[in-house]
Amino acid sequence: METKTSFVPVLSIASGVKDIEFYKTAFGAVELWQIKNQDDSVHVAAYSINGNEFRLHEETKDGQNSSPGKVGSTTVTIGLRVEDVQAVVDGAVAAGVTVLSPITDYPYGYRQAELKDPFGHHWLIEKLISKEALDSFLGAKDDIDDKELPGN
Repeated sequence: METKTSFVPVLSIASGVKDIEFYKTAFGAVELWQIKNQDDSVHVAAYSINGNEFRLHEETKDGQNSSPGKVGSTTVTIGLRVEDVQAVVDGAVAAGVTVLSPITDYPYGYRQAELKDPFGHHWLIEKLISKEALDSFLGAKDDIDDKELPGN
């Protein structure tokens, strides 16, 4: 079996978590597989959002893998480029996210909102709404015209 190189983020969750349905409800994620501990809590689970895989993994006892709740912050924001930012944010809010930054159309051509999920992970929900604004903002229109931007 050939392996295609891909980026697969692993999000840490607290030990003992049994309910990770949030990602299905908020982002339409599909569970690919899950390994449970003897107490039925999640050890590791794989999900996919529109073909993009990510995993959830419980904290490790050696302290090398800590959840945002344990350390009091996060060092990574997960970007999720979507067609309809409003619909995704509305669904995520209904599923229990905290809105850190409301939906805003920025002068660099992106519509974005930042959310915090119930496990403490930050999500940047975004869509490029104006390549011209991005080109103008970067001041390098000729340099990026021939490059296709992801998600467009």
